[in-house]
Amino acid sequence: MLIGEYIHTLDPKKRLALPSKFRKELGKKVVITRGLDNCLFVYPLKAWQKVSEKIALLPMGQADTRGFGRFMLAGAVESDIDSIGRILVPDFLKTFAGFQTSVAVIGVHDRVELWDEKVWGAYKERIEKQADALAEKLGEVGIL
Repeated sequence: MLIGEYIHTLDPKKRLALPSKFRKELGKKVVITRGLDNCLFVYPLKAWQKVSEKIALLPMGQADTRGFGRFMLAGAVESDIDSIGRILVPDFLKTFAGFQTSVAVIGVHDRVELWDEKVWGAYKERIEKQADALAEKLGEVGIL
């Protein structure tokens, strides 16, 4: 399971080191794609296969599901994890996520999320203030 929060630096060649705790679970090749909330999602190949299969099952007759499929799949790229644990973040994904140099690397169960550090800080602060209300809503539907 991928959990935890780390801050790493995107080097001038757009390479980002992944935390060593994540590397074993991610394997040697990952899929990087646009994520929600202007972050990037990084999936191990097996997890990406499951996600892409679910997207493929969405009805093509609905504009919103076509759009979501395009958003996730057209923006996806395979990336090798090099011998020292780095991935290459393509320009279009770096721009989408608004990366400067400092990137928050977040473990979220079956995927890693990459956030610009400042954007992550603001998002995290907002969510932390809403945690009790979110827990209440999840309790109403039997999650907590």
